[in-house]
Amino acid sequence: MNSIHSKALPDHLTVRSPEPGDAETIFDLVSAYNTAAIGVADCTLDDVADCLVEPGFDCGTDGWLVLAGDGQPAGYATAFGLGDREVVQVEVTSPDPAVAQWLFGEAMGRAREMGRERGHSEITVDSCIYHADEPLQALLHGHDFTLGTTYYRMRIDHAGVVATPEVPAGIVVRRGAFDDASRLAAHQAMIESFTGQFGYVERPHDEWVEALDASSTFDWSQLTVLEADGRVVAVRSCGDNFVEAENCGCINMLCVAEDFRGRGLAKFLLRDSFALDAAAGRSGSILNVDTNNPTPALGLYQSVGMKTVLVLDGLRRVVRTG
Repeated sequence: MNSIHSKALPDHLTVRSPEPGDAETIFDLVSAYNTAAIGVADCTLDDVADCLVEPGFDCGTDGWLVLAGDGQPAGYATAFGLGDREVVQVEVTSPDPAVAQWLFGEAMGRAREMGRERGHSEITVDSCIYHADEPLQALLHGHDFTLGTTYYRMRIDHAGVVATPEVPAGIVVRRGAFDDASRLAAHQAMIESFTGQFGYVERPHDEWVEALDASSTFDWSQLTVLEADGRVVAVRSCGDNFVEAENCGCINMLCVAEDFRGRGLAKFLLRDSFALDAAAGRSGSILNVDTNNPTPALGLYQSVGMKTVLVLDGLRRVVRTG
């Protein structure tokens, strides 16, 4: 394990690498921390378990679990490298400021190490945290992180039947991606749409497929594409992320090819998702939107009746690896 601040931990605490079997312990910590910060757990046991087996994440080098003498969790952190490790996502959770500071140092040390291993002289470190989480905001801003973007979590409630929207002219709707060709076409359309957006790093196709296969809240029937003349021009990926906690459907990703924007495809995919969620007995539909999106996404979601229920900040710092 990469450890550069061991002496800073109080004597009654120990640290080790997390394991998949620690999912319940970590969930207890994270859900309690989130509840204190924003009033709700905002995670499930499946969420935590999925993260521990995420392709590209090595529990032995990229995670830290701090335990008290009675075995109760006192802190948890991860460093997750994207792409060629030119971007590393860091997450820190602890109600104890001293433990949070120690974990932050470990995660940042590992982030730099990842960059050095790939020959980078500098890397970008990102962290997405709740806007209302004042202790973590203070910790990161105190280490020269700055605001890169703000994410709004938006929700619409469903009461009864929601009408199925009319398919736009010239568009073919294909639901589900069960073969390699369909998955590759959808993934390529996503890459073309998202490249250049804040925090987006292209993921190798095989790893992208592996990650979705491993997710407990997704199956390939939840991926929908729109085609025009045989070309994929829009993609929507849904999941069961909020079914357990809020009985809501979730739109994890929605993109439209640049030359097909402004034709109502995104609005169709939103309303189509609402209709499907309502038919499945869901109380509502949820998604996250990046306010720095080059398209007017926030206005689009508001125009179909979605309202902001939570605000998160995307914080960023560029660091030298040497």
